[in-house]
Amino acid sequence: MSKLKRALLSVSDKSGIVELARGLAALGVEILSTGGTAQLLRKESVPVTEVAAVTGFPEMLDGRVKTLHPKIHAGLLAKREEPSHLAALRAAGIEPIDLVVVNLYPFQTTVADPACRLEDAVENIDIGGPAMLRSAAKNYPSVAVVVDPADYARLLEELRGAGISAATRFALAKKAFAHTAAYDGAIANYLSALDSVYPEVLTLQFQKLQDLRYGENPHQSGAFYREARPAAGTLALYRQVQGKELSYNNIADADAAWECVKSFGEPACVIVKHANPCGVATGADLAEAYGKAFKTDPISAFGGILAFNRALDGATAAAVGKQFAEVIIAPRIEPDALKELSAKSNLRLLEIPLAHEVQPQDYKRVGGGLLVQASDSKPIRKEDLRVVTKRQPTDSQWSDLLFAWRVAKFVKSNAIVFCRDGMTLGVGAGQMSRVDSARIATAKAAAAKLPLAGSVAASDAFFPFRDGLDVLVDAGAAALIQPGGSVRDEEVIAAADERGAAMVFTGVRHFRH
Repeated sequence: MSKLKRALLSVSDKSGIVELARGLAALGVEILSTGGTAQLLRKESVPVTEVAAVTGFPEMLDGRVKTLHPKIHAGLLAKREEPSHLAALRAAGIEPIDLVVVNLYPFQTTVADPACRLEDAVENIDIGGPAMLRSAAKNYPSVAVVVDPADYARLLEELRGAGISAATRFALAKKAFAHTAAYDGAIANYLSALDSVYPEVLTLQFQKLQDLRYGENPHQSGAFYREARPAAGTLALYRQVQGKELSYNNIADADAAWECVKSFGEPACVIVKHANPCGVATGADLAEAYGKAFKTDPISAFGGILAFNRALDGATAAAVGKQFAEVIIAPRIEPDALKELSAKSNLRLLEIPLAHEVQPQDYKRVGGGLLVQASDSKPIRKEDLRVVTKRQPTDSQWSDLLFAWRVAKFVKSNAIVFCRDGMTLGVGAGQMSRVDSARIATAKAAAAKLPLAGSVAASDAFFPFRDGLDVLVDAGAAALIQPGGSVRDEEVIAAADERGAAMVFTGVRHFRH
């Protein structure tokens, strides 16, 4: 590769830029720069030439126009292997530029502030930066382009050796185009969202975290991506401290378990199998919560995903270690817990910072399109509920009803959940008819030898007929919680009164397909 002679450095994120500039200067590279970057380099005694001295035109319009000049862009776009391009540069007195190091005005950070004004957002739309990146990236065989400070060390290492390789140049160019695409998409999404939550054109960009061994099934390929700014405490921010590589299904099930467990304030454990909670419980501590959750369905818990909303301690880890689990998630894995589980080398242990933020929107891929909706994050409080029966729930039933309703939100529709004393007793999920889910939940409790007398039951949507309610009351449910809204609500309420059961309406449905 030809020797790198001139570099243009102009960055908003200045982390590592001084060290990079010093390394370039030591290699005899002439450094061009603008504005604040030039000031910083001069302050650090790094030789630098202002872009204005190259273009012969001073910065103007409060810095809006600095690098938009033929002496910059011709120096970037000229093909070094094309004699006519080099002749044109010589005739115009333009020197080639061999390296561009640019990152853009912090538009995404600016608009992430709820107090951001439109004028603040507009002032943080970079014009010259993306233009330089695109020019350099288009001409990547001749010009190296760097947008990420994480690539500075790699760049210097190659320059000190045989020069920047063709593979590195191409990789950096792809990264630059992805960077400008994400930047433009963020601007378009922000401006469109000022008029509508759902813009006419939706631009999404995710960064790959890892390739997966396969997808949902071995004949399918797969990968895991993270959005640019994931909500705090979401699965994509996990740190793996032990175990095999996560699979596609591990990730999907881990997300279901984590989203459920972090909705509880008290110590809680959630066990998920095939995207459905098969055991959920709260307790005075994690060990008690785990023991109760496991009792719900010990058979389904085999090979499950376990999530805790407190640091996993040694005592809980010792109890968990008696069962076969695929993944355990907690805000932190304590050293004594790690020691207890270290013999299970295949067991995946994940740490995720506990936060109660929710993603603002959910996405679902369909043939040829994408469904977008607001996340199901509406909180339900006791004062939001309406008792519709003659019988009022007792204080303990109120507590269990709220618990059951919280769990039902995370169970695939049609969902039925029996609960008592802060634990699930039986879960029926994903059936085509609600009465079948009620029967399955009853059968699950019977299989686990958990009596349902005096329990409560939650239904994620209304009962279309009284038959589902009758199944639940026959099994032992004394109080029920459901959204209401059926044309047969009065019939179902009358059935509850006839059976002596209490029933409350939430006015909110929790379908989860």
